[in-house]
Amino acid sequence: MFIGSFNYSIDNKGRISIPAKFRKYVSQESNDTYIMTRGTVQCIDIYPLDRWKELVASRLEELNSFEPQEAMFLRMFLQEAAEDTLDSQSRLIIPKKLIEFAKIEKEVFILGAIKKIEVWNPKIYDEYISSSEKSYNEIAKEVMNRKK
Repeated sequence: MFIGSFNYSIDNKGRISIPAKFRKYVSQESNDTYIMTRGTVQCIDIYPLDRWKELVASRLEELNSFEPQEAMFLRMFLQEAAEDTLDSQSRLIIPKKLIEFAKIEKEVFILGAIKKIEVWNPKIYDEYISSSEKSYNEIAKEVMNRKK
Protein backbone atom coordinates (compact mmCIF):
# COMPACT_ATOMS: atom_id res chain seq x y z
CA MET A 1 0.00 0.00 0.00
CA PHE A 2 1.52 3.30 -1.10
CA ILE A 3 1.06 6.07 1.47
CA GLY A 4 2.90 9.29 2.22
CA SER A 5 4.54 11.89 0.04
CA PHE A 6 8.03 12.88 -1.02
CA ASN A 7 9.61 15.88 -2.69
CA TYR A 8 12.18 14.85 -5.27
CA SER A 9 13.61 16.25 -8.45
CA ILE A 10 13.60 15.00 -12.02
CA ASP A 11 16.89 14.88 -13.90
CA ASN A 12 17.68 16.12 -17.42
CA LYS A 13 16.89 12.69 -18.87
CA GLY A 14 13.42 12.61 -17.30
CA ARG A 15 14.31 10.14 -14.55
CA ILE A 16 12.75 10.10 -11.10
CA SER A 17 13.54 7.89 -8.14
CA ILE A 18 10.86 5.68 -6.69
CA PRO A 19 11.02 6.10 -2.90
CA ALA A 20 12.36 3.08 -0.99
CA LYS A 21 9.25 3.17 1.23
CA PHE A 22 7.16 2.52 -1.90
CA ARG A 23 9.47 -0.07 -3.45
CA LYS A 24 9.08 -2.36 -0.44
CA TYR A 25 5.37 -2.75 -1.31
CA VAL A 26 6.01 -3.80 -4.91
CA SER A 27 5.66 -7.54 -5.42
CA GLN A 28 8.40 -9.61 -7.01
CA GLU A 29 5.90 -10.45 -9.78
CA SER A 30 6.32 -6.91 -11.09
CA ASN A 31 10.03 -7.54 -11.67
CA ASP A 32 10.70 -3.80 -10.96
CA THR A 33 8.55 -2.93 -13.98
CA TYR A 34 6.07 -0.06 -13.87
CA ILE A 35 3.38 1.30 -16.19
CA MET A 36 2.97 5.06 -16.40
CA THR A 37 0.05 6.97 -17.85
CA ARG A 38 -1.67 10.30 -17.54
CA GLY A 39 -3.88 10.68 -14.52
CA THR A 40 -7.47 11.86 -14.65
CA VAL A 41 -6.17 15.15 -13.25
CA GLN A 42 -2.91 16.86 -14.18
CA CYS A 43 -0.52 14.24 -12.79
CA ILE A 44 1.18 11.03 -13.84
CA ASP A 45 -0.13 7.72 -12.51
CA ILE A 46 2.44 4.97 -11.97
CA TYR A 47 1.47 1.35 -11.31
CA PRO A 48 3.70 -1.64 -10.58
CA LEU A 49 3.13 -4.11 -13.42
CA ASP A 50 1.14 -6.60 -11.33
CA ARG A 51 -1.16 -3.84 -10.02
CA TRP A 52 -1.61 -2.48 -13.55
CA LYS A 53 -2.72 -5.90 -14.75
CA GLU A 54 -5.06 -6.36 -11.79
CA LEU A 55 -6.59 -2.88 -11.55
CA VAL A 56 -6.32 -1.27 -14.96
CA ALA A 57 -5.67 -3.74 -17.78
CA SER A 58 -8.44 -6.03 -16.60
CA ARG A 59 -10.92 -3.12 -16.79
CA LEU A 60 -9.60 -1.91 -20.15
CA GLU A 61 -9.99 -5.38 -21.63
CA GLU A 62 -13.70 -5.28 -20.75
CA LEU A 63 -14.26 -2.18 -22.86
CA ASN A 64 -15.84 -2.56 -26.29
CA SER A 65 -13.60 -1.02 -28.96
CA PHE A 66 -16.63 -0.91 -31.30
CA GLU A 67 -18.42 1.44 -28.90
CA PRO A 68 -17.23 4.94 -29.96
CA GLN A 69 -16.92 6.45 -26.47
CA GLU A 70 -15.13 3.42 -25.06
CA ALA A 71 -12.79 3.31 -28.07
CA MET A 72 -12.06 7.04 -27.68
CA PHE A 73 -11.29 6.58 -24.00
CA LEU A 74 -8.93 3.67 -24.75
CA ARG A 75 -7.06 5.75 -27.30
CA MET A 76 -6.82 8.82 -25.09
CA PHE A 77 -5.78 6.83 -22.04
CA LEU A 78 -3.21 4.61 -23.74
CA GLN A 79 -1.65 7.01 -26.24
CA GLU A 80 0.88 8.27 -23.70
CA ALA A 81 1.15 5.10 -21.60
CA ALA A 82 4.65 3.69 -21.19
CA GLU A 83 6.45 0.85 -19.47
CA ASP A 84 9.85 1.06 -17.82
CA THR A 85 11.98 -0.98 -15.44
CA LEU A 86 13.87 0.51 -12.53
CA ASP A 87 17.53 1.14 -13.24
CA SER A 88 20.30 0.29 -10.77
CA GLN A 89 19.57 3.51 -8.85
CA SER A 90 15.81 2.77 -8.58
CA ARG A 91 14.83 5.36 -11.19
CA LEU A 92 12.23 5.33 -13.93
CA ILE A 93 12.42 7.28 -17.17
CA ILE A 94 9.22 9.32 -17.52
CA PRO A 95 8.30 9.93 -21.18
CA LYS A 96 8.52 13.54 -22.31
CA LYS A 97 4.83 13.65 -23.27
CA LEU A 98 3.81 12.69 -19.73
CA ILE A 99 6.19 15.26 -18.24
CA GLU A 100 4.62 17.90 -20.49
CA PHE A 101 1.07 16.74 -19.61
CA ALA A 102 1.78 17.10 -15.87
CA LYS A 103 3.74 20.34 -16.46
CA ILE A 104 6.63 18.97 -14.47
CA GLU A 105 9.75 21.09 -14.39
CA LYS A 106 12.63 20.36 -12.00
CA GLU A 107 10.83 19.44 -8.78
CA VAL A 108 8.30 16.62 -8.37
CA PHE A 109 5.84 15.77 -5.64
CA ILE A 110 5.45 11.99 -5.34
CA LEU A 111 2.28 10.86 -3.60
CA GLY A 112 1.35 7.38 -2.44
CA ALA A 113 -2.25 6.83 -3.52
CA ILE A 114 -2.89 3.38 -1.98
CA LYS A 115 -2.65 1.20 -5.12
CA LYS A 116 -0.72 3.58 -7.36
CA ILE A 117 1.86 6.34 -7.21
CA GLU A 118 1.06 9.85 -8.41
CA VAL A 119 3.72 12.26 -9.67
CA TRP A 120 2.86 15.96 -9.65
CA ASN A 121 4.33 19.37 -10.27
CA PRO A 122 4.33 20.55 -6.61
CA LYS A 123 2.74 23.91 -7.47
CA ILE A 124 -0.08 22.24 -9.41
CA TYR A 125 -0.68 19.80 -6.55
CA ASP A 126 -0.90 22.66 -4.04
CA GLU A 127 -3.32 24.52 -6.34
CA TYR A 128 -5.40 21.36 -6.79
CA ILE A 129 -5.67 20.79 -3.02
CA SER A 130 -6.49 24.43 -2.25
CA SER A 131 -9.10 24.58 -5.02
CA SER A 132 -11.45 22.35 -3.04
CA GLU A 133 -14.59 24.19 -2.00
CA LYS A 134 -14.91 21.92 1.02
CA SER A 135 -12.59 21.54 3.97
CA TYR A 136 -10.67 18.36 4.72
CA ASN A 137 -13.07 17.69 7.61
CA GLU A 138 -16.15 18.04 5.40
CA ILE A 139 -14.73 15.78 2.71
CA ALA A 140 -13.58 13.19 5.26
CA LYS A 141 -17.00 13.11 6.87
CA GLU A 142 -18.78 12.62 3.52
CA VAL A 143 -16.36 10.09 2.07
CA MET A 144 -15.63 7.99 5.16
CA ASN A 145 -19.25 7.83 6.35
CA ARG A 146 -20.48 6.17 3.16
CA LYS A 147 -22.00 2.77 3.81
CA LYS A 148 -20.85 -0.20 1.77
